[in-house]
Amino acid sequence: MPEPAPLNLASHAARRARLADWLGDGIAVVATAPEAVRNRDTHYPYRFDSYFYHLTGFTEPEAVLVVVGGMSPRAILFCRDKDETREIWDGFRYGPAAAQTAFGFDEAHAIAELDARLPDLLGNRARLAWAIGDSPAWDARMLGWLNAVRGKARQGIAAPAELLDVRTCLDELRLVKDAHELDVMRRSAAIASEAHRRAMRATRPGRREYEVEAELLHAFCAGGAQAPAYASIVAGGGNACVLHYVANRDTLRDGDLLLIDAGCELDGYASDITRTFPVNGKFSAAQKDAYEIVLAAQTAAIAAVRPGAAWIAPHDAAVRVLTQGMVDLGLLKGEVDGLIESNAYNRFYMHRTGHWLGLDVHDAGEYKRDGDWRPLLPGNVLTVEPGLYIRPADDVPAAFHNIGIRIEDDVAVTASGADVLTSPPKTVSEIETWMQG
Repeated sequence: MPEPAPLNLASHAARRARLADWLGDGIAVVATAPEAVRNRDTHYPYRFDSYFYHLTGFTEPEAVLVVVGGMSPRAILFCRDKDETREIWDGFRYGPAAAQTAFGFDEAHAIAELDARLPDLLGNRARLAWAIGDSPAWDARMLGWLNAVRGKARQGIAAPAELLDVRTCLDELRLVKDAHELDVMRRSAAIASEAHRRAMRATRPGRREYEVEAELLHAFCAGGAQAPAYASIVAGGGNACVLHYVANRDTLRDGDLLLIDAGCELDGYASDITRTFPVNGKFSAAQKDAYEIVLAAQTAAIAAVRPGAAWIAPHDAAVRVLTQGMVDLGLLKGEVDGLIESNAYNRFYMHRTGHWLGLDVHDAGEYKRDGDWRPLLPGNVLTVEPGLYIRPADDVPAAFHNIGIRIEDDVAVTASGADVLTSPPKTVSEIETWMQG
């Protein structure tokens, strides 16, 4: 059975039109991701390239989009032929004719024709754009087509003289989400939020980290998500002080905290949530003190999310609250301004407070423009995720040893401020009440 046609064909077409405008009298080539062999003749589950999908909505492998700019802009898809024999083994494929109709391309051809057709399409174009440097194989292929056109110089056919990285344009297109994208991201966030609620309820001393991870995966699938957005972090006790801990093999111990950083992917779009809570359902005094500081830092950071604010503003707000909290807990000594200026807080908080979110969990787009932090715009989506990571040390009070806390939510910038998309229990009272059933 064919997959449903994308709901936002007009959006995909509008993005291609904006790319064509950026190209002027040029041409862009955007390929989807290749299939990846896991071992021998077994493949990893296929996942399309995010740039390609953003422009097309097309999810099959072995596909290339060519966008032609100028006076007569065109969008041309190259994809696999219709093959009923292969469909018996691998499932439905559109083929060029059906794909052109279903996805709104101006032309569509078999992927086997790409090498023959590209030199003609490149002829007498001013510029050529692709993801330069992303794939050595594609770089070589693009330069091969370019040299083929240069070989026609005596026929009066000129090769593109300017080479551009197509991501310069596409990153900007992806930074501001349209209404359809925001709707998908809200649904992805809702599924992930339910997964975190389920994982909290399933946590108790003696369970293994991977058992709790299984609860997340169950909720992702039951909610309709296609996959986790990234390798889930289920980190009990001191494992939470390892920022990218993914082993998820240890036994959960009474009296420890559990940090879960997990999100799902729905129709290409990622959610990204972190919650930290007590394995036994009740915060100790030290855990509560540290947790309240991180929660206050996140509250201050979310309050700093608004149109026109610098990207770094939520981070700066979180750092100030966290640093004051480190002083209050006895982790640092000195004046807050000086500790921030010297980056002393990095010992217990060593990452930024967020990142762009969208088709990639660390989504496309620059954070600075012309050397300055870029201003937030309505339609931007980012995470807000302050934390404290307290490893044992002689100068650290013993009650705080191996406490790792992060609280992360997905936040959309609106015309008036911030819209928090994610909703698992977050305050101390909410978490304890929820875990007690």
